[in-house]
This record gives sequence, structure tokens and C-alpha cells, in this order.
Amino acid sequence: MLLSVTDVEKSFASADGPVPVLRGVSFELAAGRTLALTGESGSGKSTLLHLVAGLDAPDAGRIIVEGQDLGAMEDAGRAALRRHKVGLVFQQFNLIPSLSVGDNLSFHARLAGRADPARQADLAERLGLAPHLAKYPEQLSGGQQQRVAIGRVLAARPRLILADEPTGNLDEETGEKVLTVMLDLVAESGAGFLMVTHSARLAGRLDDRLHLRGGRIA
Repeated sequence: MLLSVTDVEKSFASADGPVPVLRGVSFELAAGRTLALTGESGSGKSTLLHLVAGLDAPDAGRIIVEGQDLGAMEDAGRAALRRHKVGLVFQQFNLIPSLSVGDNLSFHARLAGRADPARQADLAERLGLAPHLAKYPEQLSGGQQQRVAIGRVLAARPRLILADEPTGNLDEETGEKVLTVMLDLVAESGAGFLMVTHSARLAGRLDDRLHLRGGRIA
């Protein structure tokens, strides 16, 4: 199993004491499968995704990625896991404004030691970015910037791809096109794909679906 989440709990501090966000969440994701995580605002979707990415630690429970227990790892180990095995796509594109589109595309692959000009060129072509490689992020539309963010992740060949509302800043038509490209490329790579979305329509395009309500799987 590529990803295993077991009885994960998470609370955040407040002036009135701990506020539970996740209350014993469990699920699994196999390589080559896609999973949509839905739920109302405040249900814990993004918190769960950040825990799976190793950006934060759960209060209880276990998260295992390709046999590695995130709870048993130091910060450096979790950072290495993200660099080599986990790719993150956010609603905010998080591109590096001082780098060209081409250099943004290759950035994560270089960090992972997997720079491959042929793969980068193929991704650029399929994502419609080939004419824009010498441009900078500010010269692109929102849809084009999200394609760069997706290509940057896929260029590094991660085993697990996590996406937090990746089409949330895009209009419906552009969002559908971006998701189609992402799903096609994920399927070819054999990676696992976990996407947080508020859209039932987009969630329906993935293999499986989990719904969070009140910090629990509904």
C-alpha cells in the first residue's frame, strides 16, 4: 500500500483550549489510484493533506508512505521524503518569480537528482507550455501557471501526488482542462493521487472518494 493513514487525530490550540480538527481518520491509497477528499470548510481536509505531506505532525495515529512511518522521522527525513517521493500541488501556484518557466519546471527534479531534459520537454509540450519556457510566471495566465506547478511536480517523478484545491483559482472550463491533463499524466506515471476539492463534479472524476465531516470520515 502506497499510503496508509490510521486513527489520525489533530487538534489546534485556542484561548479556550484545544480545538479538535481530525478525530480518528483512517484510509488507504494504492499506487496508481486516485482519491478525492471532500468536505465542508473547516472539516479538516487541508489539515489532513498537510499531515500526509509531513508538513505537520499528528497528535495521535500513524501515517505511512511507502513503508516509512512519518511519525518516526525527524524534520530532515520528512523533507527528504517530500523531495524524493511526494509531490505537492497547491491552490496558490507557489512558483519562483525570479525563475523562468523552464527553470520552474525543472526545479523539483533537480532537487531530487532526477533532472531529465527529455521528460521536461515532453511535459512542457503536453501541458501547452512549450512556447512559454523563456517567460516568467507573472507573464502567464492563471491556468498556465497552474500547469507549470503541475509539471514541476511531475518532472520529479514522485510516487505520491498531493493536491490541495488545485483548480480552486481557475474558471470552470480551465479547471476541467487542467484536471484532465493532471489525471492523464498521473495515470501514466503509476503514482498515487490524493486531491482535496470542494467540487463534487471534480471529485467524481477520480477513482474513489472520501468525505470528511466534523473531523471524521462520513
